[in-house]
Amino acid sequence: MNNNLPGLIALMAKLRGPDGCPWDRKQTTESLKPFLVEECYEVIDALDDGSPDKIKEELGDLLFQIIFHARIAEEQGHFAMHDVIEANIEKMTRRHPHVFGDAKLSTDREVLSNWEELKKKEKGYEDRKSILEGIPRQLPSLLRAHSIQERAARVGFDWNRLDDALPKLDEEIAEFKEALKKEDAAGIEEELGDLFFTLVNISRFLGVNPEDALRKTISKFIQRFRYLEEHAADAGRSLNDMTLEEMEQLWQESKKE
Repeated sequence: MNNNLPGLIALMAKLRGPDGCPWDRKQTTESLKPFLVEECYEVIDALDDGSPDKIKEELGDLLFQIIFHARIAEEQGHFAMHDVIEANIEKMTRRHPHVFGDAKLSTDREVLSNWEELKKKEKGYEDRKSILEGIPRQLPSLLRAHSIQERAARVGFDWNRLDDALPKLDEEIAEFKEALKKEDAAGIEEELGDLFFTLVNISRFLGVNPEDALRKTISKFIQRFRYLEEHAADAGRSLNDMTLEEMEQLWQESKKE
């Protein structure tokens, strides 16, 4: 297999070198944070689009960011890219004893439960008092809620079936409506949060990623709203001049497209 990873690592060293790129030499781990986040989301967009060429390109851009950070760390005397790779190989081997060892784990739930137990014994994890620690605070709230609920489910804190979950949704909707009646701003915010959290939990139980579901709905809304704008423009009108009923009619038409 042709391995071009050393070539990409060498390219980064050149960019950061004395005769390299002024912009690349100027960057720090702090300045690169927005680009790392952006590249992650561009990979997700490419995965949603389903184009292999686009996925390949965006994965390459993300890999470049990882190598960028590793190069800065090497310059500071901390670690190099090969250390990142070797540490990850060691960790993944250790956390898969059912593949590389003698452990007998037959279900994905057993694997996840054992994964958490193994993490507790690792350096940096021994002082954690909760399995909910370590989930990044900077994650989008839907993703963070999903991750927290998933961790809790690994130790059995979960519904047994969907019919047990749906009454909780009805309960949260009723509490939200009650807060609306009271015109309690703080209560409305709290109950909305509880409602969102419950919806995320139901989506997790159903095997649906809430961030993916909402992102796809947003894309669908944009597509249908563009239909309104285009058809209004074709009629020589602006959406500002149209009634809600007229826009609703176009909206229903867009759903048939």
